[in-house]
Amino acid sequence: MEMSQRRIPTLAELAPMPGRYPLIPDLTARQQLALLCRALHREGYDDHIAGHITLAEPDGSFLVNPWELAWDELTASDIIRVDGSGRVIEGDWNVTPAIGLHLAVHHRRHNLRVVIHNHSRWGSVWSASGRIPPVYDQTSGQVDEDPVLYDEYAGTVDGAEEAQAAAEALGQGKWALLKNHGVFIVAENLRQAHLRAITLEHRCRLAWHVEALGEGQPITDPESLRVVQMSDPMGFPFLWEAMARREIRRDRSVLD
Repeated sequence: MEMSQRRIPTLAELAPMPGRYPLIPDLTARQQLALLCRALHREGYDDHIAGHITLAEPDGSFLVNPWELAWDELTASDIIRVDGSGRVIEGDWNVTPAIGLHLAVHHRRHNLRVVIHNHSRWGSVWSASGRIPPVYDQTSGQVDEDPVLYDEYAGTVDGAEEAQAAAEALGQGKWALLKNHGVFIVAENLRQAHLRAITLEHRCRLAWHVEALGEGQPITDPESLRVVQMSDPMGFPFLWEAMARREIRRDRSVLD
């Protein structure tokens, strides 16, 4: 068939067709979580040792990054396992006192496998302002809803009541800005979690720069974003794998 006659495949058609070679090696759940922490740290999820990601396991337990380590230094063997109450049952480190925020969401929404909380660099700017950043480009619009703004931050989310209140405020949403605190993101799988996390930080970063100029033209027509928003259910084909490969190239010990 002539090249000019070939039909361009859709994103949905491409997703299960990575090509001749595997995009990344077979990875354990711990390796994937360590890679996610490293990749998001590079995107701006870098408030020292703050922040935590839970990855739900089929047996009802949760893998989580340890409290003591920064996201850019941990390896797969550092990942700990907690039970449904947040008690460490595997691993040599401690779990964050704010694990209840994650568990409250996991227990309410069993379809979610990944929950992320951090004080990301640009997400924190908008959470402090109490505003949702507008969508100024297609990359900012890859997720088809605005973040929830949770404006009843009480100083921490360590307590059970605060955790439940934050989980209820999220409802069935995909992500949230916790006022004067940071960001909160949920997803059905790791690839989708990665896309949502980097989309939110990109949206916050770009909106700040555009509004600093004072001449921004937000995208308000849903049809303008229809194609790019098809990425969210699939976690954007090939993007997670490319970022995982980047982290492995930079420091293969992340898989240890």
